[in-house]
Amino acid sequence: MLLAREKISALGAIERLVAMQAQLARPPYIGLWSRVQGFKRDDLTALFTSRKAVRGTLLRATLHVMSAKDYTHFRAAVQPALSAGAQAVLRDRMKGFDVDAVAAAAREFFGKGPTGFEPVRQHLTKKFPKGDDRAMGYVARLHIPLLQVPDASRWGYPSASDFTLAEKWLGTKIATDESPDELVLRYLAAYGPASVSDAQTWSGLAKLRDAFERLRPKLATFRDERGRELFDLPKAPRPDPETEAPIRFLPEFDHILLAHDDRTRVVADAHRKQVYLPGLRVAATLLVDGIVAGAWSVESKKAATTLVVQPFGKLSKAARDAATEEGEALAKFLEPDAHDVAVRIA
Repeated sequence: MLLAREKISALGAIERLVAMQAQLARPPYIGLWSRVQGFKRDDLTALFTSRKAVRGTLLRATLHVMSAKDYTHFRAAVQPALSAGAQAVLRDRMKGFDVDAVAAAAREFFGKGPTGFEPVRQHLTKKFPKGDDRAMGYVARLHIPLLQVPDASRWGYPSASDFTLAEKWLGTKIATDESPDELVLRYLAAYGPASVSDAQTWSGLAKLRDAFERLRPKLATFRDERGRELFDLPKAPRPDPETEAPIRFLPEFDHILLAHDDRTRVVADAHRKQVYLPGLRVAATLLVDGIVAGAWSVESKKAATTLVVQPFGKLSKAARDAATEEGEALAKFLEPDAHDVAVRIA
């Protein structure tokens, strides 16, 4: 949805993308604004308050926004990656407690109502005094289907949101089918053509080769310039390589920058360190003809808002003009009450 803003509902767009990374609360709003024709902030906020869209830990053990329907359907399929992620991060810190017992105790505590993780860690420490409190909290986060609770914050969620049991919040059971096949099909519908390693990088799941082999009769296959096998849905759109892509501003952590193992699709190797930052951060970026050509940030002073663009190289006059026009529209979306908005291209 980056070749043209589409006439689609916010919920439909989220489901088209499968999930939108949401380590910060604001990025999904910007990601939808750049993809959906006429998108307004309240369009997404209303989905959170009506519980049609949710924010919780999912792909790559990070916070994502998904439709409630997709979350309940795919949560079990992602659990093997979450369990492996906990083991990889915590390692020896998990030796002081039984994972299943900690998860059960945490689930019982969350069952009393929405809460932050500090009270949960305190509860677990009392119950398992020999366990590492931070490690036990992380185990609870990755082993229990939990969702964050929205509030009246500007971008739907406060900086430190309470969590609650997903089944209780949504009033429905979490599916138990751990097969990744349907998740693979949805991934390809959004991000194909793609390789097995691309899908593994996006989902956090290892060993997806078997799923691709099961699905092979349903898929189209290709070879890229380096001879790697790529898969796609047979009727998926595959625009001509010469198709022009318009200027677009992407938020921090935008999923298009994280959806493939081969990041050169959108980020030149020379610019990787300017996009993929220390601390697992991903910069807010500017796309020029579908390739990351710079980073951006916002400066707000009193009633004035300036969107600051830092190109990674020289931009043509046409690109600068288009970035200025698109940037002013984004600044107005971000700060609708600002009396003055401007774009400064370094």
